[in-house]
Amino acid sequence: MSATDYQTQGRLAVIRMQNPPVNGLGHPLRKGILDGLDTANADTGIDAIILIGASGTFSGGADIREFNTPAMFAEPSLATVIDAIEASPKPVIAAIDGACMGGGLELALGCHYRIAKADAQIALPEVKLGLLPGAGGTQRLPRVIGLEAALNLIVSGNIVPAEQFKDTALFDAMAGDDLLTDAAAYAETVIGKTPKLIRDIKVQHPEAEGFLMVAKNTVGAMAGPFPAPVKCVEAVAASVGKFDKGLATERKLFGELVNTPESKALRHAFFGERAASKIMDVPKDTPTRKIEKVAVIGAGTMGGGITMNFLNAGIPVRLLEMKQDALDRGIATIRKNYEGRVKKGKLTEEKLEQRMALIHPTLSYDDLGDTDLVIEAVFEDMGVKQQVFEKLDAVMKPGAILASNTSTLDLNTIASFTKRPEDVVGLHFFSPANVMRLLEVVRGDKTADDVLVTVMKLGKTIRKLCVVAGVCDGFIGNRMVNKYVAQALAMLQEGALPQQVDKAVESIGFAMGPFRMSDLAGNDVGWYIRKRHYEEYPDMPRMPIADKLCEMGRFGQKTGAGWYKYVPGNRKPQPDPEVEQMILDTCQELGIERRTLSDDEIRDRLVLSLVNEGARILEDGIAQRASDIDMVYLNGYGFPLHHGGPMLYADTMGLFNVERRMRQFAALPGADAKFWEPAALVKTLASDGKTFN
Repeated sequence: MSATDYQTQGRLAVIRMQNPPVNGLGHPLRKGILDGLDTANADTGIDAIILIGASGTFSGGADIREFNTPAMFAEPSLATVIDAIEASPKPVIAAIDGACMGGGLELALGCHYRIAKADAQIALPEVKLGLLPGAGGTQRLPRVIGLEAALNLIVSGNIVPAEQFKDTALFDAMAGDDLLTDAAAYAETVIGKTPKLIRDIKVQHPEAEGFLMVAKNTVGAMAGPFPAPVKCVEAVAASVGKFDKGLATERKLFGELVNTPESKALRHAFFGERAASKIMDVPKDTPTRKIEKVAVIGAGTMGGGITMNFLNAGIPVRLLEMKQDALDRGIATIRKNYEGRVKKGKLTEEKLEQRMALIHPTLSYDDLGDTDLVIEAVFEDMGVKQQVFEKLDAVMKPGAILASNTSTLDLNTIASFTKRPEDVVGLHFFSPANVMRLLEVVRGDKTADDVLVTVMKLGKTIRKLCVVAGVCDGFIGNRMVNKYVAQALAMLQEGALPQQVDKAVESIGFAMGPFRMSDLAGNDVGWYIRKRHYEEYPDMPRMPIADKLCEMGRFGQKTGAGWYKYVPGNRKPQPDPEVEQMILDTCQELGIERRTLSDDEIRDRLVLSLVNEGARILEDGIAQRASDIDMVYLNGYGFPLHHGGPMLYADTMGLFNVERRMRQFAALPGADAKFWEPAALVKTLASDGKTFN
């Protein structure tokens, strides 16, 4: 199928864009538009041209399939197409419905006239990829909707309905249900008139200079480490002057942003999310199972949060607990969470009651039998899991999916407790489960393809970013964080203090350092896992400082004391001399001579401990691709977005430098040389001059 369809209707030429799913402006479509324009202008029987999209959408902008390929820059570029439209002696009318975003909106702004359906979606979202509109958007939009409105739209990247701009020069007319008919009728009214060019309109604002100065300061304060929002302000500011000069400024600023590490990180995250949904060895046409009713076992913090995801999507949940008071408490907590949203104006009372009505509480496993999916959220102990799955195997209907929310345990062992291991899958939600976007989908050795595809699709329904992981201790995220925490604890023994370690990584954008994170999650959780590891791996190094902290009953925020102390009603961590003394005493008992660690050393040791284990996870086939690891860390562990995840961080650093830095750490006094032995994949890629992504 051609990227465009050219037809005539009397004196009108209709160029229909058809590049599914959103008419991305790839090279074939750009060329098709230009060819259609040339054909119409050469035809003496044509008086006006309508540009419209197929399948109910105008254009969603650039074709992401062309990103980072030569086709992205091949002529005709979008700027060339827009120049040709402006130069057309015959009026070109953009007929807009569905998505009109990014380059699609810039294309429409290059047309002489625009007619739109009221519910068309208007946006210039380039800032969300660390860029700015590069085909005249920052220059034309202020000329038709005003400086302030244009700046807000460009800096936010938000989507707004076309109806919001019906009284501005952005649209010359609003269409009814039949867009093409209304566009044709409008075209008749402009035939013979000199085509209008947005470039000829002057930007109007009574105090442009003062407004832009305030805007730049405000945006700069909110943009954090990302340069694009401020560059957007600079580009829009250039629209106040001559058009061609402003256009040159826009293109210069766009070129600067394309090469920034922040934009590369945002684009990496954009493509990484889309790649994560693709399972390499599962056929695309694999059928899915029907999921209409879900069961959740455990009404505690995790079970309640998991339940809310399904209630939000309108899916009924059977919620099981062993005791009535625990069940009542869990349901009350869910209601309280929703009531908090009502108070903030994010949920109506009516929707609250609708969601609560979808909960069907029970104390009996027998009531779960007719559900399509059951998720256990019980204590992280293999014996407890065994009891649960043996009961589920007995009561669940054939074809039901049995899921475990385990964060570290062997899913294959859990599946072996049933006679249907092909129906067992891991669904590792992150706490709070109703808020955190990440969902690790753990694929057991015998998990059926249709089970995997079904839960991946269901993950989208409940608005989760799903990443497939293989079976190992901790899967992707927790297997890596185990090394990260081990390195943080090692540095306490060598000479650092918790607040110094946390500050070092928080200074580069981490949401919180390892010790603040541990206090939030509960230090007893890690202690429980360590004790299990001590039994399973007798030769593994002990972590005496962390163990002593737990022996002191300092489990974190929930006990008011952990690595830090907490004042009641205030979650702000405060360094505690008692902890510092315990660290010093323990080091003395162990005969360790403490030294001064720089923030650079702390940061690199923490991040590269993640990188090295991530490389081993790729070697072991636990993760499908490096970007999947990055998506786990961006969405589940607070890794800074502007660095793109640990594997992209390593790519940016250069794997030669990564390997060299690891060998430096291995040579430090008292270092665990085995820990810092670079993974085979790191060595191979570094030697070949390649990257993870």
